[in-house]
Amino acid sequence: MATEDLLDAERDAIIAALGPVVDGIVATFGPVCEVVLHDYRQPEKSVVAVAGSVTGRAVGGAMSEIGMRVLARGDEAADDLNYVTRTGAGKLVKSSTMVLRDSTGAVFGALCVNVDITAVNEAHALLGALVGPAPGAAEQAPVTAFGNDIDSVVDAILDAHRIGRHQSWAGLDRAERLDLFRSLDEHGVFAVRRAVEQVATRLGISRASAYSYLSQSRAAADPTPAGGHA
Repeated sequence: MATEDLLDAERDAIIAALGPVVDGIVATFGPVCEVVLHDYRQPEKSVVAVAGSVTGRAVGGAMSEIGMRVLARGDEAADDLNYVTRTGAGKLVKSSTMVLRDSTGAVFGALCVNVDITAVNEAHALLGALVGPAPGAAEQAPVTAFGNDIDSVVDAILDAHRIGRHQSWAGLDRAERLDLFRSLDEHGVFAVRRAVEQVATRLGISRASAYSYLSQSRAAADPTPAGGHA
C-alpha cells in the first residue's frame, strides 16, 4: 500500500475513533452543547459527525469560516480554545477548535465544541445591571458564518467584508480591491474549490479579473524580493 494510502487509512481511523467522543461530550453537557467533527479532505462537505444543535450543522455540511482559516494555515494551524462568537441569528457561542493531525503532523480535520452561552450572558447582564455597568461579551464577539453549504459561508464572509448592501465593487479603488482579496485570502476563502468563481460572480467581475486581483494581493503581501530568500 502506498504511503498516502496508509496515511488516509490512519486518518480514517482517527475520525472513526472520535465518533463516540462527539456523542459523549454532548450527552455530558446537554442541549446547550454541540460537537462537530470535520474532515478537511472534503471541505465542501467536511462535517462527518455532529451531535447537538447550537449552530444548526448537519452531517455533509460545509466548514465555517473558522474552518476555512484553519485550512488556509495548513499544517501551521493551532488549536483555538475558549473563544466567543455570535451566530447570524445573534446567539452567543463559546467554542474551541482542536485540529486533528496524522502521524506526520499534517492537519486533516478538526474537532469543534460549541456551547450556547446566550442565557448565561443574559443572566450576567442582569446581575451586572444590579451592581453596575460592565461590558458584555455579546457586544464584543464577532459574528461567525455557519452554514451547511460552502456557498452560503463564502457569501456571508463576502457580505461582512464591505461588499454588501452599502458598497459595491465599483465603489472601491484599486487599493481597497486588493485589500478585499487579501482579507478574503487570509480568511481561507480561496482554499475552497470554486471560491474564486463564486467571488467573481458576486462582485460582477470576470473570473480572470478575480484571479488577477488574488495574485496581485498575494504578491503585495509577500515581503520576499524577487530572487531573494525568506
